[in-house]
Amino acid sequence: MDIKNEGPTLVLVGDFDARTSGEVRSAIYDHLHCDYVSKHPEQAVAIDLTEVDHVDLVALRVIAVASRTAARSGRRMVLRGACPSVRRMLHLSHLIRAVELENEPQPA
Repeated sequence: MDIKNEGPTLVLVGDFDARTSGEVRSAIYDHLHCDYVSKHPEQAVAIDLTEVDHVDLVALRVIAVASRTAARSGRRMVLRGACPSVRRMLHLSHLIRAVELENEPQPA
């Protein structure tokens, strides 16, 4: 798993599953408390999943818990670039209630 911090966005690349969930969890919480995010509390924190090859239920739970934690501290966290299979797993697991998905641009 490759994790890149790009301002308000945390970009994940690779497989996000039980093996990498600890690393991603730490990166998300570090990102929520980083200087950039602290200086821009009105701006939503985005977790970019565009380049994620695989996601399992453990990974989605990490995101759901982090999203709720962010909300409790007055921050918004959104998922960007969630592919249809990730969206489907969020719906099937009912974790869709705990995360906010960024609106996808509509094709012209």
